[in-house]
Amino acid sequence: MGQRSDIPLPTDAYRLTVILVGTSHPGNLGAVCRGMLNHGFDRLRLVNPQCDIDDEARSRAKHAGRILDNATVHTTLEEAVSDTTLVVGTSGKRELGRKTVFRHFLYPWDLASRLEDGEGHVALVFGEEGKGLSHEDLDRCDMLATLPTWEGYPIANLSHAVTLFLYELHRTRVLNRQGSDRALPDVVPINVRNEPGLRRAYRESIEQFADVLPGLDERRMSVRQVLIRQAAKGGASDEELTRLIGAYLDATTALQRVAGDESWSKHRRRRLPSSEDD
Repeated sequence: MGQRSDIPLPTDAYRLTVILVGTSHPGNLGAVCRGMLNHGFDRLRLVNPQCDIDDEARSRAKHAGRILDNATVHTTLEEAVSDTTLVVGTSGKRELGRKTVFRHFLYPWDLASRLEDGEGHVALVFGEEGKGLSHEDLDRCDMLATLPTWEGYPIANLSHAVTLFLYELHRTRVLNRQGSDRALPDVVPINVRNEPGLRRAYRESIEQFADVLPGLDERRMSVRQVLIRQAAKGGASDEELTRLIGAYLDATTALQRVAGDESWSKHRRRRLPSSEDD
């Protein structure tokens, strides 16, 4: 449970490797692996880790234990990035004034946009908990990126930081390729575009419902307009509209019956002619 082994990992024009420098908490290490696999990444390198891959790390990794098994260990960051074409360092220490020239940051969505059409091997580097990357390690990076955290408490937990960066990279994939890539099945509609016939049937069901409401014509017209516009604002899917049509037809029939309108027995139905013809 919790995994879809029949679905391949997404592929990109670029290849991404997450690099953790000096990680000291096995729980964080495991949580990083889980966040990586959640967002379709599985290449991990450890630089001078200060903790073991123990039971806690594996417990926190859950079904992403294979990332721990395949992670490589390196003595220096220079060694870990030797085969990469772009090194992106991350930090929560955002300095002001003249020092900003040394730490000119990108936000995660800027990074995702730049990588989207790029190629090569990209290293996304994170520093040790409580310390971050050293000045020397930051100097080895080609780009620097930071999370848009609140300035009153800007430093995020390591596993949270990794997950948030990878979320933004994966979000770009989903927006651009969902439904056209086997690794990104169309399970949650991104754009709701209802079939014309279904929209007409929905509008007709509302009009019929409003027509049998008690009260003045002004009230019936107001209810009809509110219901039609509310559905448009809500972005209902085709399935949701179909359910609402059935509910409005049932409600219309019930109101006709209560009012003694004989048409409830003659014309009671769950589908509208317009929906059957499309």
